[in-house]
Amino acid sequence: MTTRQATSDDTALKARHRAMWALGDYHAVATEIIPDLGPVLVEAAHIGPGDHVLDVAAGAGNVAIPAAATGAHVIASDLTPELLDRGRADAEAKGVGLEWRVADAENLPFEDDAFDAVTSCVGVMFAPHHEAAADQLVRVCRPGGRIALIAWTPDGFIGQMFAVMKPYVAPPPPGAQPPPLWGDVAHVRELFGDRVTDLTASQQLLRAEGMDDPMAFREYFKQNYGPTIAAYRGLAEDPARAAELDQALDDLVARFRAPDGGIDWEYLLVVATVA
Repeated sequence: MTTRQATSDDTALKARHRAMWALGDYHAVATEIIPDLGPVLVEAAHIGPGDHVLDVAAGAGNVAIPAAATGAHVIASDLTPELLDRGRADAEAKGVGLEWRVADAENLPFEDDAFDAVTSCVGVMFAPHHEAAADQLVRVCRPGGRIALIAWTPDGFIGQMFAVMKPYVAPPPPGAQPPPLWGDVAHVRELFGDRVTDLTASQQLLRAEGMDDPMAFREYFKQNYGPTIAAYRGLAEDPARAAELDQALDDLVARFRAPDGGIDWEYLLVVATVA
C-alpha cells in the first residue's frame, strides 16, 4: 500500500477542513437538498449484491447507504467523524448495514485493488490536492473495477457560489486546487490519464427545491453549509463586507433562477473503468 506523505502544512490544512465540514448541518443539505444524487451514482456505478464498495468523502452517506441497500458490502469513509455519526444513525434507522471509517481521501488506509467500485458524490472534489486524491481512487480500485464520481461544475450554480465567495475568504495554501475543477471533464481526464478506460462524462442538472428565493437560500447555507459558515465567520468583524457577500449571493440566485422560478444545480457525472 502506497500513500502520500503528509507535511505539517497538510496536517494543519486537513484539520481546518475537518472542522469546517463539522460546522452547521451538512446532513441537512445531504438529506433535504441533494438526496437524489446518491441513487444516481449507485445506478451509474452498477453497484449490486456482493460488490465491495468504498465511498470516499462520504459525508452523511447519501451514496453509501443506498449502495449498501443493494446488498453490496460498503465502507463509507470521510475526514469528518461528525458527518459519519449522522450517517451511521440514518443507516441504523433504515436497517442498512455498512462500515464507517474516518479517513483522508489523499491517504486512504486501504490495500491496493481492494474494491470493485469506488464512489464519491460532491466529496473528493474538496480534497485540496487533486492528483493525490485521484491516485488514491485508482490505487484502491481493482483492475476492471469502476470509479464513479459526481462533482459540481465550475460554471454551474455551486461552482459559481464558490467563485462568489472567493474574494471574501482567506486564499488557499500553495498547491491547493479549486474544488469545482473536478467538474471539468478535461481536468478529470488529465488526473486519471491512461490508468482508466471507458471514461464517460455527462453534465446533468439537479433541481434544488426551495432554493429559488435569495434570502431563503442565503440563510439556509449560512446555517447549514460549512464553507459558507466559515466565510461569514471570517467577516464577523467587518459587517460591511458581510453585507457585500449577502448581496453577491442574492445576485447569484437571481442570475440562475429559471423561467419557471426554480434553480438548477449543474454537476458532472463521471464513470470510468480502472485499466
